[in-house]
Amino acid sequence: QVQLVESGGGLVQPGGSLRLSCAASGSIGSIGTMKWYRQIPGRQRELVARITSDGSTNYADSVKGRFTISRDDAKNTVYLQMNSLKPEDTAVYQCNALIEQTGWEYDYWGQGTQVTVSS
Repeated sequence: QVQLVESGGGLVQPGGSLRLSCAASGSIGSIGTMKWYRQIPGRQRELVARITSDGSTNYADSVKGRFTISRDDAKNTVYLQMNSLKPEDTAVYQCNALIEQTGWEYDYWGQGTQVTVSS
């Protein structure tokens, strides 16, 4: 059984920074693309950033230049460095990972971590 656990969320003032982590544990063969999503109340869940197994990255226009996604395969972990935070970044941030197990690929989701940007 595979589990994804996010950490690093919290309350921060506008212009501040946070670093989110998402660690995978369990029976893991290999990890493919990893993603960060966010859910803002009243809005559709949006893809914030993604990183492939070879390190290729993509970002939503709303976070380009401010957020950086990275991964540490030795730790089975993906990170999201968030700088210059704005109130509109307030959301529940969830990680997602494509994980190969016994020759099959599965999508796993973390439970989410709350990020609140407010004065």
